[in-house]
Amino acid sequence: MNPRLIYTLALILGIATSSLAQENDMQTDSILETELAEKEAKEAQKEIDQAEKEAKKLEREQKKAEKEAKKLEKLNGKIAKMKQSIAKDEKRIIKIREKMEVDKIKGKLSPNSIAKTNKRLDKLKLRNIKKREKLRKLERNL
Repeated sequence: MNPRLIYTLALILGIATSSLAQENDMQTDSILETELAEKEAKEAQKEIDQAEKEAKKLEREQKKAEKEAKKLEKLNGKIAKMKQSIAKDEKRIIKIREKMEVDKIKGKLSPNSIAKTNKRLDKLKLRNIKKREKLRKLERNL
């Protein structure tokens, strides 16, 4: 065989092998690139999911704080109403007692009327005591 022919065949074989090797490199490069891209996409998705989770957690905490503030406001309103009611009952008791004493002095009241009025005063005092207990409980919850 001619050395030139052997040299040419060897050269062609070398070039073919080289180009084949480059194709394999290109395929492995593209596979590596796609794997890398998939990995980055997964990491990005993880970060997005984690951010969404934190956002939901913050939203829940905010709702909880708003609910607590609303509850506190409602409780303060109940306390104010209860104090008003107690003051109103005390005024009513004083007014009834004063009227009874004036009528006693004038002699307008019978023993039955006095008993009725005393009974009414006792009921009002009892109701006032219960309201004060409720007020204490409400203030403890505050």
